[in-house]
Amino acid sequence: MAFTRDDIIGALKTVFDPEIPVNIWDMGLVYDIIISPDSVVIKMTFTSPTCPMMEEILVQVKDAVGAIVAPTPVRVDLVWKPAWDLSRMSDGARLELDLTNSGW
Repeated sequence: MAFTRDDIIGALKTVFDPEIPVNIWDMGLVYDIIISPDSVVIKMTFTSPTCPMMEEILVQVKDAVGAIVAPTPVRVDLVWKPAWDLSRMSDGARLELDLTNSGW
């Protein structure tokens, strides 16, 4: 394999929800990255199951990671447990979204 976990994280940091100016990694939407000789699996969630951009973002994740790990196949698994909450966000994301004093 000519790629690392950090390479994959870098690719994930290029994917944004158009409604939120923070990438999906710093939002804490990615729960796990599983690298095996046969595939890369990204386990991720969304802030809401009714996110109107869900399908588009899932495709963007697969494409961004796929560009880094090709020819290794990429699968994106959507998970809802545990539920996403503000504590999963990076400090930088909370600062960007002005959530530093929200009492989370």
